[in-house]
Amino acid sequence: MVKVPSCPICEGRRPFCIHKSYPLPAGFSLEQKIRDRLSKDFFGPSYSVFVGHYGYPNVNIGPMAGLENRPVIDDPSKWFGKSYQEIIELRSLLIRSKQKESIFSRSRFVQDNQELAIAKQPADTEITFKKDPVYIFRLSDSTQPMGPSGSIDKMRITENVKVSRHVDKVVSDDLKANDAAMMLYKKQSDVYKITTVLSSGALGLEKNKKIVPTRWSITATDDIITKGLLEKVRTYQSINDYLVYEANYLGNYFVILFMPGNWEFENFEVWAPGSNWAAQSQSRIIGEYEPHRGRTTYAESQAGGYYAARIASAEVLGRMKRQARVVSFREVSEEYSIPMGVWVVRETARKAFANMKKFSTKEEALGYVKTRLRVPLEHYMKTSKILKQGRLGDYF
Repeated sequence: MVKVPSCPICEGRRPFCIHKSYPLPAGFSLEQKIRDRLSKDFFGPSYSVFVGHYGYPNVNIGPMAGLENRPVIDDPSKWFGKSYQEIIELRSLLIRSKQKESIFSRSRFVQDNQELAIAKQPADTEITFKKDPVYIFRLSDSTQPMGPSGSIDKMRITENVKVSRHVDKVVSDDLKANDAAMMLYKKQSDVYKITTVLSSGALGLEKNKKIVPTRWSITATDDIITKGLLEKVRTYQSINDYLVYEANYLGNYFVILFMPGNWEFENFEVWAPGSNWAAQSQSRIIGEYEPHRGRTTYAESQAGGYYAARIASAEVLGRMKRQARVVSFREVSEEYSIPMGVWVVRETARKAFANMKKFSTKEEALGYVKTRLRVPLEHYMKTSKILKQGRLGDYF
């Protein structure tokens, strides 16, 4: 009897193996390098603030403390094009420090974290952990790789934190969180910074301010900014041509189609055969749609991926000062064997808009789209609300 080789990572112990397309170099080793640098006493830059969601409304909050001083260490907007290995190493250099707090807390510790969140640049902090932070290199089919974590005993910011004037003004004013977030975006267009500030509890009317778990604030920020952008986009004239954009990264293949008409948005996520999230014999297609006036329910089937893809289209239409009907295709291949976070969707969709092809008719545009998709276009047509629409100018 021939023995079937088992996965060299999980050795066949898992019924659902995430390592079919193991993306890391043979002999990849990081644990000991990181562990050798961990101790109860930390001094160095804090890049952002992380808020967990377990135990809500009592959650863990604390600085993301860097074992190295690198500008891109906690900035996904600069990560596009980096390999799995590079991203995992960057994440592993950030210690998730934590202390349990109520989401309504106004403690000195929470205020210090808010100060770090709004800082113009990483501020040096001294942290004493209750014991050495723990780092375990673990791959999962549902969570992205993370760095070490440790419970805080004491924390102190060791320098005067520099805050941009516009950030200080927005945070100091008694504004609704949505309005404050949009004001920050208009000034610097950094959704990652806004996510951190929102998560820390620094935004909102004073009586309503509360800490927001990071995973929730990521999607909330995408949604707030998109809705703000669409208020203007809906007033612009329609595009005249059919535009196709595309990009791929870490096995995420995006094709985005803009068609003449008033704003509508449809996003497909397709887990291709052989990927870790689809059966071997068929593709798993998930669609979410919003009409011209927007949707009233959460995009449950795609969660954060929907909002990350949508903001990219809203941003480019805002820059174009036009509106369009948008169909976004995200096809996930077997190359994407480890989930790396919703930033991959956002940055790949954004990158797609650097590559445009223009067509005069819907027929020509769909003919080209068909050649770029890995799943037959006909499969999408069966469920698509936008592609099924027939308009007088579509074919001439």
